[in-house]
Amino acid sequence: MTVVGVIASGGSGERLGASVPKAFVVVGGKPLYEWSLEVLRQVCDRVLVAGPQSTVDSRQSTGFVAGGSSRSASVRNAVLAEPDADVYVVHDAARPLVELDLVERCLAALEGVEGAIAAARVTDTVKEADDGGRVLRTLDRTALWAVQTPQVFRGDALRSALDADDAVLAAATDDASLVEEAGGTIAVVEAPRENLKVTTPLDLRVAEAVLESRC
Repeated sequence: MTVVGVIASGGSGERLGASVPKAFVVVGGKPLYEWSLEVLRQVCDRVLVAGPQSTVDSRQSTGFVAGGSSRSASVRNAVLAEPDADVYVVHDAARPLVELDLVERCLAALEGVEGAIAAARVTDTVKEADDGGRVLRTLDRTALWAVQTPQVFRGDALRSALDADDAVLAAATDDASLVEEAGGTIAVVEAPRENLKVTTPLDLRVAEAVLESRC
């Protein structure tokens, strides 16, 4: 079974106040994406990093592919570069705290389904509101999950789901939703809330503190 990792690295870093794309912001002594790359290399036959064209040009090395106009379009570009994989492990470069155990559990959960995704149980009370800000209802949080990455897919299922026009890919909030829309079954793998996504300067400081504590 051929397993290919895809690290989506297209974030601009604007909300971090960074002068480089987010995946290349240095945290814990190395670019953000490298933390995930080290983990995925332990379980994948090959790992591709899909990032801005400027980062691809500056590296001139295998393993980097140019991203697309949206996150899922970037994933599609990486999949097209490795079109024969049996399994794809898709992960956000902005989640540098991912651990090997979580990736392995997602891979193990792929039995009998088209995809398996890391997610944390929702602990906050969640309410649905209308456009005017009036609460319509309180949702049952026991059935709600905050979705993370990695997201692991059978190769044929992900390739089929990504065979869509750019507008469809741009509207997708994650790759699992595309597989769901195509009729695929997705399993949830419980993940720690600490597998956070770096979006703000505070997230970056938290991630750096955790990474330093692991060293």
